[in-house]
Amino acid sequence: MLNILPVSSFKDMIGYTAKVFAMVLKISCPNCNQPVAPNARYCPNCGVDLALAAALAERDVVAHTVVPPDLASLAPEALVPRVGETMLERGILTPEQLQQALDYQHQLQLQGRPRLLGQTLIDLGMVDRETLDQVITLQIFQLQKALQDSNRELEQRVTERTMQWSQAVERLTELNRLKANFISTVSHELRTPLTHLKGYLELMAAGELGPLTNEQESAIAVMARAELRLERLIDDLIQFSLVSRGELSLNLSLVRLDDLGRAAVLQLEPKARAKNIAVQTEIPAPLPGVNIDEEKIGWVFTQLLDNAIKFTPRGGLVLLSLTAVDDLVTTTVRDTGIGIPAERIAEIFQAFHQLDSSSTRQHGGTGLGLALARRIIQAHGSEIEVKSKEGQGASFSFTLPGARQAADQQPELALRGMDESN
Repeated sequence: MLNILPVSSFKDMIGYTAKVFAMVLKISCPNCNQPVAPNARYCPNCGVDLALAAALAERDVVAHTVVPPDLASLAPEALVPRVGETMLERGILTPEQLQQALDYQHQLQLQGRPRLLGQTLIDLGMVDRETLDQVITLQIFQLQKALQDSNRELEQRVTERTMQWSQAVERLTELNRLKANFISTVSHELRTPLTHLKGYLELMAAGELGPLTNEQESAIAVMARAELRLERLIDDLIQFSLVSRGELSLNLSLVRLDDLGRAAVLQLEPKARAKNIAVQTEIPAPLPGVNIDEEKIGWVFTQLLDNAIKFTPRGGLVLLSLTAVDDLVTTTVRDTGIGIPAERIAEIFQAFHQLDSSSTRQHGGTGLGLALARRIIQAHGSEIEVKSKEGQGASFSFTLPGARQAADQQPELALRGMDESN
């Protein structure tokens, strides 16, 4: 178990949280609290499935994190008796006299002549000024004491709640790492049998294992497409686990985005052709080279184009455009698809989340693509901008610095690639 550090202020809370994230390599089993290896799938002590235990424990942590109550109950003035009550307690007034004074005060209020209770008592001759001053002075002392008590109680509550939230942050950080490790381990384990499937499918498709009938060729083609889809899903999961564990690094080199864009379009043409979707490009020449991680930005191109094709009805249009202004190169992918409701645009970048999560949804996928694409673009010092209206298509764009600007930013980008993935 991680040690719980004392937290006495919000400043301490910030420092404490930083220490939590610095200790993510130290993980304990959610079930038995014994130490486990970062990449373990099962606890060696109790045998529990760590990913399943982490998911259940995460829900329990969130459900049992105490929400601070309404602190209005700590208002000190609510703890101090009123003037009339104080005079009753000290025998200065009788209940009948107090009621008479309150009735008279109410009559004055109705006549548009509001008056404080103390002055009303003086007007009725029930108390003198000296007695009233003594009562008010006593109330001031009582208010000061109540304020001190209230501050102490408030400080104690803040300390308790801060400690609870700190422990929840610590536990959730640990559980998230267990889940990311599970995703990485399972994804790598899936690659081995998938490689065997792919190899034999290619051999059969090439006729190396004997002649095939037309029906068999069609069946193998379907299986090959399914294998390719599984391969892409596994790659997405591996990339996500790397990002989740802060292992996103950039291998920067000078690249021409026009070549990268055309390669992505060429790769996805069969999928677009199957839906009778036209994929067009607007790429002026020449474009300045950009200093980027070619593999990761190429993956982002493919992801954005694949999404555009996926959510565009048959007979639609997908457009990839590249523009250069003042050594800045902007990439935009537009489509004539189903669009995104304006109030839900932020949701599309949430990992494992899809806008249509019903059992009858028409579009597959893990819900990881855009979340990973955003992280990669952020690591390059940019952001993905989304413009869309429901039923009117969508536009995704990001801007990267040309080689001249990127050379000045390269040390910063290397750091950002590490920091922003956390």
